[in-house]
Amino acid sequence: MSGVTARALRHYGEIGLVPPAWVGANGRRYYEERQLLRLQQVLVLRELGLGLAEIAQILAAQVDEVEALRGHRRRLLAERDRLNALAGVVTRTINELEQSRKEGTDMITISRPENLFEGVRSAQCMKVLHGFPELVGAVEGRASALSEAEREADERERTAQMVRLAELLAVGVPAGADAVQAEVDAQYRTLARSRAATAEEYRAIGRTCVENEHWQAVYEAIAPGLAAYQRAAIDAYADTRLS
Repeated sequence: MSGVTARALRHYGEIGLVPPAWVGANGRRYYEERQLLRLQQVLVLRELGLGLAEIAQILAAQVDEVEALRGHRRRLLAERDRLNALAGVVTRTINELEQSRKEGTDMITISRPENLFEGVRSAQCMKVLHGFPELVGAVEGRASALSEAEREADERERTAQMVRLAELLAVGVPAGADAVQAEVDAQYRTLARSRAATAEEYRAIGRTCVENEHWQAVYEAIAPGLAAYQRAAIDAYADTRLS
């Protein structure tokens, strides 16, 4: 009914997330409506990007199932609005780049660069970086302390960094070249305002550029191949500067 494999369901039961209603003498697990409702909550929270440990904490803290579902609905609606905003940003960027091509210019021109990061602010992006809670917490803490003007300035700076990297990609500069590494160093120093990342953490950020659809969409909206180029540049930087 749910599309969850038997193996995953057994795992959910073993960790206490969705235990069966009862287990028969033959070892067969039985589930009732209450377990189906709990499984639905688990799947909704998984879709929102939460890990199993976080989901267990949320479910353990809830008292009323209806109130819990209302909370999940609020999260889903907020995520929908964020994705709609991101889709609008990418659409505007595509339109501007296509207009530039019609005008016969190879220059990357964006009327309001800060719009590229509307809906994908750094603190939101970092939420997808699983396994590195200290770095994520530091970035979120700094972001929450910024004023709106400071956030906009931060977005413009990050956008400018990405556009400069796209220009280097467009002329065929290798990811490990000095000019590219200088741009990645500027990105690293921007990140270090929250907390200096280790080589492992920085490589994880590079992987996220190509593995997370939201990040990848932003990079590819600026220039095809930019997400992979960013990852390669970060890997080279981590190897030579952070290892």
